[in-house]
Amino acid sequence: MTTDITALKRSLHKDLSALCESGQADLGARLAALYHPEVEVRAAHPMNEGVGLDFLTDSLWRPLMAALPDLERRDLIVMGGEYEGRTYVAMMGHYCGTFRKDWLTIPATGRPIYLRYGEVHEIRDGKIVQTNCLWDVLDVIRQAGFWPLAPSLGTEGMWPGPITGDGLIFTAQDPEEGASSIAQTLAMHGTLAAYDDFGKRGREGLLTMPQKDHWHPMMMWYGPSGIGTTRGLQGFVDYHQLPFRRAFPGRKGGGQWDDIAELKARHKGGHYIRVGDGPYSVTGGWPSVFATHDGPDFLGLAATGRPVMMRVMDFYLHHQGLIRENWVPLDILDLLMQMGVDVLDRMQSHFRRGAGLE
Repeated sequence: MTTDITALKRSLHKDLSALCESGQADLGARLAALYHPEVEVRAAHPMNEGVGLDFLTDSLWRPLMAALPDLERRDLIVMGGEYEGRTYVAMMGHYCGTFRKDWLTIPATGRPIYLRYGEVHEIRDGKIVQTNCLWDVLDVIRQAGFWPLAPSLGTEGMWPGPITGDGLIFTAQDPEEGASSIAQTLAMHGTLAAYDDFGKRGREGLLTMPQKDHWHPMMMWYGPSGIGTTRGLQGFVDYHQLPFRRAFPGRKGGGQWDDIAELKARHKGGHYIRVGDGPYSVTGGWPSVFATHDGPDFLGLAATGRPVMMRVMDFYLHHQGLIRENWVPLDILDLLMQMGVDVLDRMQSHFRRGAGLE
């Protein structure tokens, strides 16, 4: 039987919004109605990985609801489809609420905060069996008044929704358009994979290589906190791509994991989702990138020589035949932990300075 993906997107949008706004009184029953009892949970650091409703409740939902008692969910993109026989709904947006109680040791401010998210939910028999939640914890730290890294090269701030205003896809889409969207994304990925980081072509090489054939002249690239937002291919190259590729030359991502079969088998890496839905596409991996930190000054850190893996999602808007916008949830705290920096520990001496002193 063919899955009614349109109905799934509508119901998950409605049910997750209701979950957020209902508070903790009926939390257990609402979670049990939405998630499989043995749901696989994959979330940003420090929540990380676990199985089952208890882990989901205790690690994700109860702490967030306690911290933001007036929690609400604001979806900007809701899309979905099937990949390798699995059914997915992918969502991007912001949680919003008043920061009343500490969250993940981040001190409450008593002011409104927004927590941006990329989420990919695998649905089977009407229940979420796997939930992938890249919540931008570093951006909440920023809003709480502490910045633990070098200044972002891009612009920090709230992510806007799609310029076309049609990110909530609740009507049937042309399957050929969806197939074309994901094909364009994978073609662009192919140009990135084929580029020789060691060829010493620098900035000009990235500006002139075939990726330029896929990006819209007024492209927007929305990176996670720590990297920030860039505009146009020049901004993308200057404020993210060139520093990133210098820091992690020769990395493997997406389909390239097939070239490193032993690592893929050990970490189950590579893309778990590649879906096109009308003028949108999404890819994601847990992890999605394997690299060695061999280059200078990424996020203010000198090269460590350490191997790292990256939890990443990419949401794309295809507009006027090109990729117009790209939202990139990436677990920066987990990446920094692998590079030897515990951001949550680092911030304690700043937030708690003077505590206990006489």
